[in-house]
Amino acid sequence: MAVISYKCPNCDGELVFHPATQKYKCEYCASAFSQEELAQLKPATEEEQRVSESPQEEQTERGQKENGRYGNREAGEQQSQEEGVMYHCPSCGAQIVTDQTTAAAFCYYCHNPVVLSGRVSGEFLPHKIIPFTIDKQQATEKFLEYAHSKKFVPKAFFNKQQIEKISGVYFPYWMADMDMRGSLQAEGKNLRVWRSGDTEYTETKIYHVERRGNIHLEDITKNALKKNSLKLAEGVLPYDVSKVKGFHMGYLSGFLAEKRDLGRSDLQAEVVEDAKEFAERLLRETAGGYGHLSVNSCQLQTQQEHWDYIMLPVWTVTYKGRDGKMYYYSMNGQNGKVYGELPVDGAKVWILGIVIFMVVFLLGLLGGWML
Repeated sequence: MAVISYKCPNCDGELVFHPATQKYKCEYCASAFSQEELAQLKPATEEEQRVSESPQEEQTERGQKENGRYGNREAGEQQSQEEGVMYHCPSCGAQIVTDQTTAAAFCYYCHNPVVLSGRVSGEFLPHKIIPFTIDKQQATEKFLEYAHSKKFVPKAFFNKQQIEKISGVYFPYWMADMDMRGSLQAEGKNLRVWRSGDTEYTETKIYHVERRGNIHLEDITKNALKKNSLKLAEGVLPYDVSKVKGFHMGYLSGFLAEKRDLGRSDLQAEVVEDAKEFAERLLRETAGGYGHLSVNSCQLQTQQEHWDYIMLPVWTVTYKGRDGKMYYYSMNGQNGKVYGELPVDGAKVWILGIVIFMVVFLLGLLGGWML
């Protein structure tokens, strides 16, 4: 499997993708290049050309052939998953140890960012990507702002070593569009109540309601990594998909990235169920003008569906509390939306409880003395 490291054409230093400028920046000579400039200055390697120029169908077919040629390779990978997989850093030659789903990482010795191209090729080549627009400094500031807004977070959560753990990760997702044909039958009711003299009258009008139509749903997004916490991965949704770009491995440079291990077939039933819920809601919303609407039946048929394998940017940090529990925090790397469960300092809660008790007790004594 090829290991790719993007180098500066000026000084041969490592290039990493810079979210603020949307360019590739050299950490040594401060040069910056757009993707187009970098492609002109330094042609892609043979592996990159093969991945980027091959039609998606050919890449998928090649991946399937490779799986057949080497037998049940996925089963073999699962058996060796606990041992990890080793590659060599192209800069210093040190061994890089990863698990089976890692697609981009850093060398532990020279900190050179590397992309494991075999993890993002063939059937595992993403169709699209939304690049980071929030850099590490901005993510750290937002993280501290969020944590400081919580009154009972332990002080250890704010130390420098803890803050430096924040990591930018591209997580894999499936994103589906669906065209459906739907029909809804329901009963609508309108009540009118009025009084005449001492008599109260109630009028109930019942209507038979039918709705039919074509429904188009876009961007139904599902986590495609088994080891991800579902709440953590989907808690930062949604993203602005108008900013989506065609996938290029260069966007991964300088960040961590994970390869999907959930296929379309694994998520098909869940996506269809979500689509039906959305579609029924849309049909119900077209039936306005009723005080109460009771659905008798709703028939939905999928006419067409389109799926994209997409990489989305997430900033993450973890914290192990005194109780031994691991706490997770994630932030949308595009818009800064925060999701997470922060630890609680029991001592702070106990002290606040004592203070409140004393205040209430003293106010009670004062009130009794005044009486």
